[in-house]
Amino acid sequence: MPTMEFKTEVKELLHLMIHSLYSHKEIFLRELLSNASDAIDKLRYLSLTDPKLVEGDSEWKIKIRINKDDHSITISDNGVGMNSEDIVKSLGTIAHSGTREFLKTISEKDVTNNPELIGQFGVGFYSSFMVSERVVVISRKAGEAKETAIRWESPADGTYSLENFEKDSRGTDIILFLNEEGKKYLEEWEIKSTVKKYSDFIEHPIYLDLGDPKKENELLNSQKAIWLKERSDVTTEEYKEFYKHVTHQFDDPLKVIHFKAEGNTEFNALLFIPTKAPFDLFYKEYKIGPTLYVKRVQIMDHCEQLIPSYLRFVKGVIESPDLPLNVSREILQANKEIEIIKKSITKKILDTLTELKNHEFDKYASFYLEFSRALKEGLYSDHSRKEALRELILFESTKTEKGKLTSLKEYVDRMKPDQEFIYYMSGATREEIENSPYLESVKEKDFEVLFFMDDIDDFIAQELEYKDKKVKSLTQGELKSDKAQQDAKRDAEKKLSSVIQFMKEHLKSELKDVRVSTRLTDSPCCLVADDEGMDARMERLMKAMGQNMNLPNQRILEVNPNHALVNKLQALIEKDKESAVAREYASVLYDLALLAEGSKIKDTARFSQVVAKALADGIS
Repeated sequence: MPTMEFKTEVKELLHLMIHSLYSHKEIFLRELLSNASDAIDKLRYLSLTDPKLVEGDSEWKIKIRINKDDHSITISDNGVGMNSEDIVKSLGTIAHSGTREFLKTISEKDVTNNPELIGQFGVGFYSSFMVSERVVVISRKAGEAKETAIRWESPADGTYSLENFEKDSRGTDIILFLNEEGKKYLEEWEIKSTVKKYSDFIEHPIYLDLGDPKKENELLNSQKAIWLKERSDVTTEEYKEFYKHVTHQFDDPLKVIHFKAEGNTEFNALLFIPTKAPFDLFYKEYKIGPTLYVKRVQIMDHCEQLIPSYLRFVKGVIESPDLPLNVSREILQANKEIEIIKKSITKKILDTLTELKNHEFDKYASFYLEFSRALKEGLYSDHSRKEALRELILFESTKTEKGKLTSLKEYVDRMKPDQEFIYYMSGATREEIENSPYLESVKEKDFEVLFFMDDIDDFIAQELEYKDKKVKSLTQGELKSDKAQQDAKRDAEKKLSSVIQFMKEHLKSELKDVRVSTRLTDSPCCLVADDEGMDARMERLMKAMGQNMNLPNQRILEVNPNHALVNKLQALIEKDKESAVAREYASVLYDLALLAEGSKIKDTARFSQVVAKALADGIS
């Protein structure tokens, strides 16, 4: 019997499974029963086009057999089964892009209180090693000869063995030889209560086989299609347990959406808005969409055509009697009924979130902190629902406490009578934005400013126009000023004409323009983009995304006419237009503006020397 080694990540995973103290070890049974159910669903679907695969046995079932003599339990199914290639691929590796992150997370967290981590990363089978000292898997793939069956075994020491086997029936048997902690699952009541708790809603019958021919196998699950029941007939606990079944998580859902649509297109929907975001929500391989059933047959476990990608965190089940049983992903893309269902459930989800926001704001805010990044994607991908999505978007602002959020509606309701725009400022943290010189003028006018602290915020800014109020960045274009400010600016431009001209000439390779600022009250200068230009944060984001910035993105330097440094520079220029000190002052002002916008300065050594000298002169 050849012995092979697990992939490195599986070795690490098994070590953590065996040696970490999970408080919910019974989840191994939930995971194995879910896998068995999936195997049956797959074969039932394949048999629609190839009935021979059923081999005359269409009585779908899962069995749990207890053997107290050798301290083992066996979970058997008559599903699609595996051949040698399948079993090595499925059990020898973890086919998931987030494996490294999972292992890091599971090793760093208090795993005792995080049993849901097992299901979230698709590694449920390995949870069997929490209760076993040895695991054997015997499987025959549907449609293949009994001699092609395979026997897989692992003592969880980093190795596994494979050998050819004979198996009379298709499907998979998983035999767990229990360790001391796992031996409690040799008791009938333990198995029954665990199945009732976690797997009651599996639609295929789960039987308890005691190995006694005199006793009839006992049916353990109700097999109720909960999504086909009336909402009034389903308890809160039943919803919670079904949610855990479809999501492989242990927390409770934030919101349940259960409804039946009638009319030209009929369907039943049971959807869940989770409380916590899964770790792999933004991975390319993240599986989007609810499970699709047609006439009680599971057609797809993740039907991405049923839901927009920005709502990919929503999980659940959709069943429609109007779709063909042989429907494929290609057919779905052009299916009118699917588009109607998608529109209906998308509206229902957004209506549910709006109701949550309007009536349970704190609960909605907790949801928003988890899923806002995905939700915001809808603003540029789903133009037909922009208005509904705008109502759901929240930000911190100069009018909120740290960590508290406000809506666009609340912002507009608070706007000053003379305020034309919805102002925003981007930054990595609230503290960084609050200390920015770009806020000085609007603070003085008591204009509220939204804080954009998520990278995606800069990309959706122009989609946030609300009640005819356009959004405006404090780092882009000129700020609106009243007549008094405009008069003062014209006077300052005349007074500082020599400074502006000098800096334009000295910094012409760096700047698009130099002008007097109306946004600064305390700081000497700042850099801004023009109305159609790209500010420093957006430029950095685009470069981080691998976008080539071929065209020069020069910005405008604004100077504060009332600042001592600017006035000092004016005096130097008026005394000597060729002054080396004046050129140093101009360069330092530009470097200060670069630092204020979060950019790097080109010559840090020269900047340090000039600042050090200025400080020394000031002290003396």
